[in-house]
This record gives sequence, C-alpha cells and structure tokens, in this order.
Amino acid sequence: MFTGIIEDIGSILSIKKSSGKWEFSIKTVLAKAGIREGDSVSIDGVCLTATTITGDGFVADASLETLRVTTLAEKKTGARVNIERAMGSDGRFGGHFVMGHVDCVGTIADKKKAGDSVRLSVEIPLDFTRYIVEKGSVAIDGISLTVNEQRHNIFTVNIIPFTTSKTTLGEKNPKDKVNIETDIIGKYIESFLIKDKNKGVDLDFLYKHGYVRGD
Repeated sequence: MFTGIIEDIGSILSIKKSSGKWEFSIKTVLAKAGIREGDSVSIDGVCLTATTITGDGFVADASLETLRVTTLAEKKTGARVNIERAMGSDGRFGGHFVMGHVDCVGTIADKKKAGDSVRLSVEIPLDFTRYIVEKGSVAIDGISLTVNEQRHNIFTVNIIPFTTSKTTLGEKNPKDKVNIETDIIGKYIESFLIKDKNKGVDLDFLYKHGYVRGD
C-alpha cells in the first residue's frame, strides 16, 4: 500500500519489450535508500515489483494487462516518473489509502493558474465518476490530491507549488494522459451495498444495529 506522497522523480533508462511483458529500467535515488528485490514500488501510480536492483535504480516488469489499463504503454526512454516506495509499518500516513491499482486513464482537460497554485481539470470515463466526491481523495499519477469540484465526468484539483516542484504534475498539459486511482473506501462501500441486496446495508439494517435512531 502507498500514501500518494511522492518520494522522488525518477526517469526511465530503458524499456525492453517482449511478447508477454515490458521490462522497465528505472533510475531513482531511492535505490540507495532501501529498495530491495521483491519490493513493491509505485511508478506514476502503478504498483510494480522490483525484480532487479541496479547501481542507480531498479528493474520492474509490467504485464500486458497493466500496459492496457495505464499510461505505461505510452512511456518513452527518458520520461520522468513519480516514484514512491510501499509504506512501511512504522511510517507516518500523510496522504490517503493508495493501492497502486489504477482504475482508468484520465485526460488533462484544462490547466490554469490559481494564485500561486495550478488548477487542473481532468476528464475520466463516466463509469468512474461515481467514485469521485468533492473534497474527497483521488490519486493522479500516484499523487494524493483533494477533489475541489466534480461536474459530469470532469473533476478539478489544486496543485500547490510544493507538489509542482516535487512531482511531474507541473509538466502536464491539456490532452496529456494520467493514471487515475479513486478512493478505495468508496469502492468497498459500493460493494457492500450491492453484493447481496437481501443481506446488504440498507436503512432497516442501520436501524436494527443501532446506527440510526427512530426518534
């Protein structure tokens, strides 16, 4: 699990493509800070496994399914990417629950200055808009952000100068693609409500178990 607090901007040193997977060689200062073989590492919000540790980074494989549902298939050698190691059990939780399991690819619809910050509007497929909530959390390219507004299939976030300097979001422009992961809590709630309507959570259930009072 990750927090959405980016630790480093790395770069893609090489991409080795085969019929069953793509092998990404990533340069990052975090390799010297404690990435080991088998560790989970978030690359632009995509959870991958470090298969080999190199002198200045690590190597990770992306399956065909991962390439299909994320922006990794569009990456080129030299591209800058957001890097975060999986959260340690003794770490502080500074962002929100980020799993590294990308829900969909979004498109930057608009980019505007808002004081010292940058306001980004992101368009996503309609099927995923039910998981976007104003003042709720969302991860864009692995970065934990707060949703300011949501209308139809477009939501907006505010990027403060610190985030711009420590991530790749400041480099994004309209029409650029980004990885989107919605809040896992909303997806679990939806699953509980619809999995079994006869045994699911409804108003009667809440009354029966004391969550709602009748007076």
